[in-house]
Amino acid sequence: MRQAWLEFCRRVAADVEAALADLPTRDDREPVVGRGSGGDDTTVIDDRAEQAAVAQLEQLHAQGIDFRLVSEELGERTFGSGESPWVVIVDPIDGSLNAKRRLPFYCLSIAFADGPTIADVRFGYVRDLGSGEEWVAEAGAGAAVDGRPLGGIRPKERFGIVDFEATNAALVAQAAGRMDGNVGRIRVMGALALALCQLADGRVDAVATLKPSRSVDLAAAWLIVREAGADVFLVDDPALPLDLRSRTRATAARDREWSTRLAELVYAGEPA
Repeated sequence: MRQAWLEFCRRVAADVEAALADLPTRDDREPVVGRGSGGDDTTVIDDRAEQAAVAQLEQLHAQGIDFRLVSEELGERTFGSGESPWVVIVDPIDGSLNAKRRLPFYCLSIAFADGPTIADVRFGYVRDLGSGEEWVAEAGAGAAVDGRPLGGIRPKERFGIVDFEATNAALVAQAAGRMDGNVGRIRVMGALALALCQLADGRVDAVATLKPSRSVDLAAAWLIVREAGADVFLVDDPALPLDLRSRTRATAARDREWSTRLAELVYAGEPA
């Protein structure tokens, strides 16, 4: 199945990249055309990228494969009878604000699961739409970036560089204050799935979401990090359902000791 999943993801990535190429400027990309199922504004770039992804999913279903889709913009949609255990989790543009402004840190994220929770994810794919790097993981078979196995370079046993994923400056300021004396440098890169991939290759030492996140942001990169030998701590819901309603805060680091330590620092004083 790995090769079939990978080829499918690469076709989606090629179509999304083609759609982005047709929108070369910020003025082309950022007009709002609606509201996504997750509640956020849907811009032209979100809409075009999702259209490209869904067209490939429809072809997948035409081949006789049934599944439930969980998508950032389209929402949840059943392809087939509804009896299949398979779930496809898609975020056509993670880091859409960066994408709209052509800041080169945003990605396509796709995960395949054979059950209803994040623990059931069997394959994860993240395509960095800025650098072109391709991050892939299969449950029990490891993870790689552009074909190079991950895990040899580990996040450090200290918080040298920590990435915060947040939506406003106040959250960053509060979290940074709690980390005083415990962190070397803070980054706010703006795409959770891609930030987690950087952790999987030891480029950052920890990642924390400052607001609860959904499976569309986490599923593929969660598997990539775990298969690289690092840890993602889903603070509020370790068995995060693959839907658009459920959310959890998350921290990631080299192992559970360090991801837990990060959670204790970042979320100190917040309700459990």
